[in-house]
Amino acid sequence: MVFPKPLRAVALASIFLFMFLMYQIFRNPRQIKEPRVVYPDMKTDPNLEETHEPPGNLWRSDDYAADNPNAPRINATILSLVRNEEIDGMIQSMQDLERTWNHKFNYPWTFFNDVPFTEEFKKRTSAETKAECRYELIPKEHWAVPSWINDDLFQESAKMLEEQDIQYGNMVSYHQMCRWNSGMFYHHPALKDVRYYWRVEPKVHFFCDVDYDVFRYMQDQNKTYGFTINLYDAPQSIPTLWPETLKFIEAHPEYVKDDTISARPWLEDKERRPEHNEKANGYSTCHFWSNFEIADMEFWRSKAYEDYFNHLDRAGGFFYERWGDAPVHSIALGLFEDASKIHWFRDIGYQHIPYFNCPNSPKCRGCRKGMFTDGEDFLYKEDCRPNWFKFVGMG
Repeated sequence: MVFPKPLRAVALASIFLFMFLMYQIFRNPRQIKEPRVVYPDMKTDPNLEETHEPPGNLWRSDDYAADNPNAPRINATILSLVRNEEIDGMIQSMQDLERTWNHKFNYPWTFFNDVPFTEEFKKRTSAETKAECRYELIPKEHWAVPSWINDDLFQESAKMLEEQDIQYGNMVSYHQMCRWNSGMFYHHPALKDVRYYWRVEPKVHFFCDVDYDVFRYMQDQNKTYGFTINLYDAPQSIPTLWPETLKFIEAHPEYVKDDTISARPWLEDKERRPEHNEKANGYSTCHFWSNFEIADMEFWRSKAYEDYFNHLDRAGGFFYERWGDAPVHSIALGLFEDASKIHWFRDIGYQHIPYFNCPNSPKCRGCRKGMFTDGEDFLYKEDCRPNWFKFVGMG
């Protein structure tokens, strides 16, 4: 039987396609590349190593029911500065943290806003947790632009920041937020009896089950600050922050820890990114990315930090430049605290676009071990962890 030419052509094409598909299926499997590591001084990312819980006695979730008045929860809260219109992003963050940690420990959520929260915001957020939710209004005197800030100078400075492509540099609300997160939030009356907090922002992700009380860990191990991601800042946004810091510590040498126990070398390094150190006038720009921080507010309430913040506040850099709470917190910790009291939470999988902390742990899902960013390759140079590991370690 002879098939018509069109059918023969279709048959031959089908056979060819079948053979091509078989080749694709049975050829050597495609290798999945490990995350890139581009640090000459760090041969491998520590997150590629098997990750375990921190050492020491850890508090488990046996007695932490939300309605248990005798639960071993300490004076701590999850803290979020968030706008009503960010509700969807906040719900996403809540769902992740509740799923991975807080449904076991039921620590309260405290939300802050410079305007009253809507009933929709309250209803939807409270539905995501069995824990108590608190909704707080920031006092006007904590949020307002200080009286000593010259508006004309601010507007001129904002234009200069915009011309240098400094993100949010022309938004007064962003400057207000940075100032509030740096030196105002812990003065809010709602936090008067609270010591520890876990800062959570909208649109972040948590990937790993955490089966111990992180606040108890901070307390029991005498830790002051916990971070996941360690970055370089844009030096154009903070050119006078370090010079102002040097003025302060020259006037108050009693607050500064000895270099042998502090993280000051991490702050002053000029080998890995010398152009950053030069543009920031002696500061490496390395900082803890403070959209994630677990911290002891007693440090911010200390005389050393309060005096430091007040000095910076009067200098005007929160508005005339774009001093963020991340470098301000980091510099203070690097100078005024023992480095051993700063903890890398390597076991907490976390993402704030575009950066990750991705442990190698069976407790993690949706986060490829060792991933630092899913963005462009040039973002890898923003990782300052190699400096932290070099000068301080991984504790």
